[in-house]
Amino acid sequence: MPTILRIGSFRFHFYSDEGKEPAHIHVATHDGECKFWLTPIQLANNINVKPHDIREIEILVFENSKLLIEKYYEYHPNNK
Repeated sequence: MPTILRIGSFRFHFYSDEGKEPAHIHVATHDGECKFWLTPIQLANNINVKPHDIREIEILVFENSKLLIEKYYEYHPNNK
């Protein structure tokens, strides 16, 4: 599970066995984990992440979307 970014208490990462899903990013927090689809950007799943953290993470996903998409396809090259 490679870590792509760390911003504050948020860790942006992938799981190795999810290559059949659309491009996405998982974000771990102190409280839980959420997943965002990257094209288009939208919340896909949330487990115990507080609403204000979700909003902050969403902004960070938008700000870093180019890098996140690039890294997703670098890690899952057969999923293009």
